Amino acid sequence: MLKYVFKRILYMIFVFSVMSILLFILYNGIQGDPARAEIEPMKMKLEPAQYEQLYRETRARMGLDDPLVTRYTRWLGKTIRLDFGQSIRYQRPVIDVVKPPLQFTIKINIFAVIIGLAITIPLGIFTAVKKNSIFDKSVQVFTIIGYSIPVFITALLFMYFFAVRWRLLPLNGMETPNFKGTAAELRADQIRHLILPLIVMTVTSLASITRYVRAAMMEALSMDYIKTARAKGLKEKAVIFSHAWRNALLPVITLIIGWIMSIFSGAFIIESMFNLNGMGKLYIDSLYAKDFNVVLAVQLFYVLIALIGNLLVDLSYGVVDPRVRVNE
Repeated sequence: MLKYVFKRILYMIFVFSVMSILLFILYNGIQGDPARAEIEPMKMKLEPAQYEQLYRETRARMGLDDPLVTRYTRWLGKTIRLDFGQSIRYQRPVIDVVKPPLQFTIKINIFAVIIGLAITIPLGIFTAVKKNSIFDKSVQVFTIIGYSIPVFITALLFMYFFAVRWRLLPLNGMETPNFKGTAAELRADQIRHLILPLIVMTVTSLASITRYVRAAMMEALSMDYIKTARAKGLKEKAVIFSHAWRNALLPVITLIIGWIMSIFSGAFIIESMFNLNGMGKLYIDSLYAKDFNVVLAVQLFYVLIALIGNLLVDLSYGVVDPRVRVNE
């Protein structure tokens, strides 16, 4: 196991290095001049000669005149030390800019994962046990519809009904502007603003997980060992949860971990639509502002999330099923 983990870590380092090279070349090849963008606010305050002198000094300070290999090596060395440079848009270190959105994205995704799993797993198991019942057919119809509709359409529908038509929840934002009240009231107001995005994130994730859990459970329930367990007189709950679900969990665990990791990237759309200060919104806003130091930091975070997710999927096999040995 340790040998396998060591190999996978080396593989992750290699992939991360390749992706960092590609992303660095890509964003440095996009038209734009970071030095010009940084000093642009001073243009009207300086004489043309002073402005050009400041421009040359800024380019030298940023190392923009150095060869691409030199710039990448310098950037990678700082990145390893979690120094992602200076944000052009916010005029602060990138790590300080990224921290609050990162914390928010992790928190909201943890809640979405807990709520999603609490609904999808019991729902998938129950529909498999009640195969071809009215409830099962109804759930299948709704999951197919949910699987077919894009995330932004679902978000728009929920925003229209819950926020515009029924006025039950706030439309967007993190809190009510110029809110005046106690700390507890402010916290309650912030929670109300998160309810609708959480509902959308949960609903959009229900379809695929529910259908996959149902399919895995139906396959497990059709096995001979389930018939043997029932013939021995075991209670139906023991048959379903101790025998069928345990064996159905192996293929399901891959999808669940992959889904958890994909929620982070899926938050791009939801955070932008609901104007939430998360990694997705920060990434898109930074792209528009050509703040590529922030963009690179966020992009590398998602690359790292994907690599860790793949490693967890492989290692989870041995945890769920002791018969599986992850040594190859």
